[in-house]
Amino acid sequence: MQAKDKMVTKKNIEDKVNHSDYYWEKFRNMSITLKHFNLSEFDCPMHKGSGKYMDETFLIKLDNAREIAGVPFKINSGFRCEAYNKKVGGSKTSSHMNIPCNAADISTKDSLTRWTILNALLKAGFTRIGLGNGFIHVDTDKQKSQRVVWTYY
Repeated sequence: MQAKDKMVTKKNIEDKVNHSDYYWEKFRNMSITLKHFNLSEFDCPMHKGSGKYMDETFLIKLDNAREIAGVPFKINSGFRCEAYNKKVGGSKTSSHMNIPCNAADISTKDSLTRWTILNALLKAGFTRIGLGNGFIHVDTDKQKSQRVVWTYY
């Protein structure tokens, strides 16, 4: 792995968001086709087009989970810049701020939808899941504990 391919930390994320020619070229030309999602669904509200910062492997896995679930996944949050993450009260070490981003929050409108999505995420191989009031957080952040489920209650 070349140095420029390494994951960018939160310390310099704003710089990468504003000056990201390398990432723009890499993610604009993703070699994958997603069946159930558009990159714009993962945009930070403060940076139109920032869905391009999503991790390909994460998106493929999420697309697979969506296929398994057989129900739509409404993405509440994908990539977040540091300012937006702070605005919504996100953790200072939020995986939503990684570039490439390997986290998403999925809306859940009721208990059956929550079960269906959770079951599909587990079947797709996700090992980091957070349960909140009306959403499920999922990420593939290898810098954090694996095989964990937590709540935001």
